[in-house]
Amino acid sequence: MSVATPNPATGHQVSLQTERVLILDFGSQYAQLIARRVRELNVYCEIVRHDITPEQIRKHGPIGLILSGGPSSVYETTAPKCHPEIFDLGIPVLGICYGMQLACESLGGKVSNTPTREYGRTICEVSKPDPLFKDFPQQSEVWMSHGDQVQEVGSRFVPLAKTGTCPIAAVRHETLPVYGLQFHPEVTHTAAGKTLLKNFLYEICRCKGTWQLSNFAEEAIAQIRERVGNARVICGLSGGVDSAVVAALIYRAIGDQLSCILVDNGLLRKNESSLVVDEFTNHFRADLHVVEAEDRFLNVLSGISDPQEKRRRIGHTFIECFQAEAAKIENVRFLAQGTLYPDVIESGAAVDGPAATIKLHHNVGGLPEKLGFELIEPLRDLFKDEVRKLGIELGLPESLVWRHPFPGPGLAVRCLGEISKEKLEILRHADTIVLEEIHSAGLYRETSQLFAVLLPVQSVGVMGDARTYEFVAAIRSVNTDDFMTADWSRLPYDVLARMSTRIINEVKGVNRVCYDISTKPPATIEWE
Repeated sequence: MSVATPNPATGHQVSLQTERVLILDFGSQYAQLIARRVRELNVYCEIVRHDITPEQIRKHGPIGLILSGGPSSVYETTAPKCHPEIFDLGIPVLGICYGMQLACESLGGKVSNTPTREYGRTICEVSKPDPLFKDFPQQSEVWMSHGDQVQEVGSRFVPLAKTGTCPIAAVRHETLPVYGLQFHPEVTHTAAGKTLLKNFLYEICRCKGTWQLSNFAEEAIAQIRERVGNARVICGLSGGVDSAVVAALIYRAIGDQLSCILVDNGLLRKNESSLVVDEFTNHFRADLHVVEAEDRFLNVLSGISDPQEKRRRIGHTFIECFQAEAAKIENVRFLAQGTLYPDVIESGAAVDGPAATIKLHHNVGGLPEKLGFELIEPLRDLFKDEVRKLGIELGLPESLVWRHPFPGPGLAVRCLGEISKEKLEILRHADTIVLEEIHSAGLYRETSQLFAVLLPVQSVGVMGDARTYEFVAAIRSVNTDDFMTADWSRLPYDVLARMSTRIINEVKGVNRVCYDISTKPPATIEWE
């Protein structure tokens, strides 16, 4: 009989028979990228607090530990530290950037600030053979992001690699299974980074690599069924893939004990409400409740321009609508949400630690403390691409699974500044044109997320010899694997031209169109 450990934030349990790696989070906004790469290599992993105790680590039963990067300097008095005894557990450890510096300092090395900060691509040269660098090129491009570095490794560490400005870019301990990398193998900019992570997992931790996303689905379904019992679960639908996959997963687990609620808040895309109704009454035949709440949301948002306050008010109003509708359904005990790893990380809620809050997510940080329901978030540990794969596993149509992401607060965070019904209609019309043209060009699946934004500025234009003074619309299109980093899409000029021409000609109130060419970071994908 297998034993399972519950995640108190999700209610999800993973069998202890599952190979797992723990990632200690020291405040890196991209610790989840490490997790994603590890899972791509068929090893289950979890992000935990940086100060997790050795006893807690033993309870998890990991076969490896990874220390993430972070924004602090290890020599600062307030810098986050790990428990020093974790290096004596006999469990292989890989420190990345700050994690390497911390491991070296804890075991006798010295870390200090350097006059030459290294940020971006550089060439790493392997100076000593090691299983960690198996099949790694002698010289390879890596991604650096540090102002500190290990100056002295002490007598027990062996340098393994170097760069032009960093003489100790990788190390291993002579007697302990402790390794360190000053660069970031988890980012795509490190050409052979996946090779290093694979070597750590398979050569050093001796992983078998048996974890699959299908295992996740089977375990989640069984655990949801066990946790819910005879109670009912309500699930909010927004038209996006996340909520659809959550509904499909829970429906597979408990069938007609699931009730779906669509809150039509007036912030949805064109025809979104009717599409959701069609999909979830025909495909799932689920118990679907539609709450018409446009006026309520517009009243709550009236005069509000701060994006965090928008998200907070939308989150509170959203759950109030849920509570009111749920009161009409008997035996409701659980609320299911499509919270993903990026949502949790950016809201600072993944680990109660040093990570910064980038923005509130209405299904993470914006909810009232007392929901009145127990929360089920079965996708909380998954990335967007994993959610899509899970949707296919569950039999969802590709047209739904590959739909571009849509934010929980809807068009409210794409209509910058104060919200009004008139401005939302302008934005909705422009957004529809953008999506029609990308579909017509056959590029929808070639882009990761595409949408229109209405800016809170007006500009002078000329239409038919008459002066106009109207709004500016922006087009945002990005390509990304994980939605934690993203590059702007190089859409063909003729496609952009058609979008612009149609918006200006067909959308009353817009006389200028711009194209957003910002990357994430430093920008976010959404504008608010």
